[in-house]
Amino acid sequence: MMRTWQITTVTDAARARIATARLAAAFGVAPLERTRLATALSGRLRQCLTKGGAWRLTLETSGGSLRAEIVSSPAAAEPPWHVAVPCPEPTDASLFHGVADDPAVLAEALLGADEDAAVVLDRLSEQEELVLFHREELHQTNQGVLALHAELDAAGRAQREAFAAERAARQEAENARRRLTFLADASAALTASLNHEEIVRRLPELLVPEYAGTVDVWLFDTEDDRHPPVPQPASAATSAATSAAAAVVAARTGRPQYAADHPGGLPGVDDLPPSATHPGRPVLCIPLPTRRTPLGVLTLTPPGERWDPDDAVMLIELTRRASTALDNARRFEHNRDIAETLQHALLTQLPVIEGLNMSAHYLPATYGLNIGGDWYDAFRQPDGSLITVIGDVTGHGLHAAVMMSQLRTALRAYAVDGGSPGVLLTRLHTFLHHLQPDLYATAVIARFQPGEPVLTWAAAGHPPPVLREPDGRVRTLDAKPGAMLGIPLKQEIADHTEPLAPGTTLALYTDGLVERRAQGIDPGIERLAAALGSFRTEELDADLGGSAERILEPLLSDSERDDDVCLLLSHIDSRTGRVSVGDRA
Repeated sequence: MMRTWQITTVTDAARARIATARLAAAFGVAPLERTRLATALSGRLRQCLTKGGAWRLTLETSGGSLRAEIVSSPAAAEPPWHVAVPCPEPTDASLFHGVADDPAVLAEALLGADEDAAVVLDRLSEQEELVLFHREELHQTNQGVLALHAELDAAGRAQREAFAAERAARQEAENARRRLTFLADASAALTASLNHEEIVRRLPELLVPEYAGTVDVWLFDTEDDRHPPVPQPASAATSAATSAAAAVVAARTGRPQYAADHPGGLPGVDDLPPSATHPGRPVLCIPLPTRRTPLGVLTLTPPGERWDPDDAVMLIELTRRASTALDNARRFEHNRDIAETLQHALLTQLPVIEGLNMSAHYLPATYGLNIGGDWYDAFRQPDGSLITVIGDVTGHGLHAAVMMSQLRTALRAYAVDGGSPGVLLTRLHTFLHHLQPDLYATAVIARFQPGEPVLTWAAAGHPPPVLREPDGRVRTLDAKPGAMLGIPLKQEIADHTEPLAPGTTLALYTDGLVERRAQGIDPGIERLAAALGSFRTEELDADLGGSAERILEPLLSDSERDDDVCLLLSHIDSRTGRVSVGDRA
C-alpha cells in the first residue's frame, strides 16, 4: 500500500501528519513507535516549510514496516529524507481516507497525538522508575563491592602483618639459637682449659669481632683481693679504650656498668657517664663473680654503635661462666702446686751402691691434677740387702699421694725387722686393708743381697718386672703374683728368685708406661722389652739415666697421658761384676 501527499502550506503539513498517525495506528504500530514516527515527521516537515517550495510525502508499507519519505517537488538537489517503523498488517482500511479540513477533525487528531504522548510519558515514567530501581540496586551492589574491597584490604594488611610478625619471630628465634649455640661453644672452649692465662687469652678470640670491638680482662691481685683490679698482660692490648672508673664501680657493686653518652637500655646493667678519655665510645664493664668475691672485671666496647639488649644478656651469662672457669683454673693451679710440692718431697733420692747403678723417672699425667699414687723407693735393710720397690695407689689427687706416703713409710718400718719381699707385701696388704678398706694398691718389691748373685722379688697385682740379661735377651718375670693390696681377702704373697750376672738390668715400672686404653697392657710391655733389649751392655754401664730417657721417649710419644708414669732401672755393672750393698747387721 502506498499513499502520497503534496505539501506546500502548514495546513498540508498538518493534514499529512494526521494522516500518517492514523495510518500508523491502523497498521497496529505501537504507540511509542508511532509517536517516534510522528515526532520525526513533524520535525522534517517544519524544516521543509521553512525552506519553502513544494514537497511530496510518501507512505509505504512493505516487509512488515511502515516507511515515510519526503522529497522536494519537483526533484532538486536536496536528498530525500525517510524514516521507517515496524508494523503488522492493517486492520481497518476505512481509516485510509483523507483527512478533512474540519476543525473538529484536527482537534481530535491533536488530542490523539496528546494521547500518544501521554503513553510515551507513561512509558518514560516506568523506565525512570526502573532506572531508579536499578540505580539503587547498583548503588547497593557498589557498596557491597566497596565493603568487600575494604575487607580484602584489611585481610591483606592482616596477612602482611602476620607474615611480617612470622618473619620477625623466625629471625628472633634464629638469633636466639645463634646466641645459645655461641654460648654453649664458648663455654665448652673456656671450661676445657685449667690454665687461667689460657682462658684470659681465649675470651677476646671468642668475642671479637662479632660481639665486641675490643675485650680487656681485668683481674684482682691474687695476693690481696682488696687491691683495685689490674689488667693481665695478655689482655691489656686495648686498655686505652677502656674506662677504669666504670670497671672499679662494677667491681665494687658486683653489677654490670654501661658508660656512654646515651642510656644503654640493657637489662640488668646500670648506666654511667661516658669515659673522660673516650666520651664517644661506649664501654660495658661486667664483673667476674664467684661465690666469695669477684675475680675482676670484663671490659668490652661494642662491635658497632651499641649492643643489642639480648646480646648484652648473653655476654653477662658468658662472663659468669668465664668467671667460674677462671675460678676453677685458679683453684686447680693452687692445688697442683701443693700436690707437686708434696710429690717431689716424697720422691726418694736413690742411694749410691757400688756395682749397682740405679735410675728413676717419674712423670705426672699430662692433664688433670698432676699427682697420683705412683711411687718408688730404694733403701737398705739392716742385714745389708737393698730393697727396691715400685707401686701404684688407685686414684689421683692429694688423697692418693697421702696414702702413697703412708705405704712408703710403712714399708720402711716393716723392712727394719727384715723379711723377704713377699713377707713385706703381705704385711702391707694387711696394713692397707685395715687402714683404708676402700683403697687399693699394687706393688713390686725386688731385693739385692750382698755377695749373692740372686734377685728375690714379689708382686701384688702389679705389671711384671722386665729383666734384661747380659747377652741382650729380655724376659718378663711373669711368675704368679699376689692379688692387689688392700682387697678384702687374706693372702700370703710368695717370693720368686732369679739368678743375677754382671750386666743384668731389672726394670720396674707402673702401668701408666705400658697401658693404653685402645690396646691394653701386653703390647706396651712388649715395646718396653724391645726398647730395653736394644741397648748394649756398655751403654747401660756408662749412662743408665740417659738410657732410661731413650726408653721413655718412644713409649710416651702420645700427646696425652691419663695416668702417671714411673720407671726404676737397676743395672749390675758388668765391669765390677758384683753388688756391694753394705755390711750385714
